[in-house]
Amino acid sequence: MKLIIAIIQPHRLEQVKEELYKEEVNLITVSEVLGHGRQKGVTEVYRGVRETGNLLRKVRLEIAVNENFVERTIKAIMTGAKTGQTGDGKIFVIDLPECIRIRTGERGGEAIG
Repeated sequence: MKLIIAIIQPHRLEQVKEELYKEEVNLITVSEVLGHGRQKGVTEVYRGVRETGNLLRKVRLEIAVNENFVERTIKAIMTGAKTGQTGDGKIFVIDLPECIRIRTGERGGEAIG
């Protein structure tokens, strides 16, 4: 089992979800987050004062998958999120030692679905 965490641009969320659904990946958690990578934020003018905001709005996806869904999940995220510009995001793949479905008590791959 793996936990796939992706940080993407907010305007690409719908495209990423469509690609995930095509690959039969339906169980995702989505959070709005702030952060920056190489682009180091943006400069904005607020009430006539120039401010450099070093944190940008991003979307964080968390997807727990069994081994046979890892590559297709990564491919779907990359297809949906890629614009070719700096700031497209990152994908992290982490070992997931345990998963428990609260309702039934199922564990492991069965709990993921």
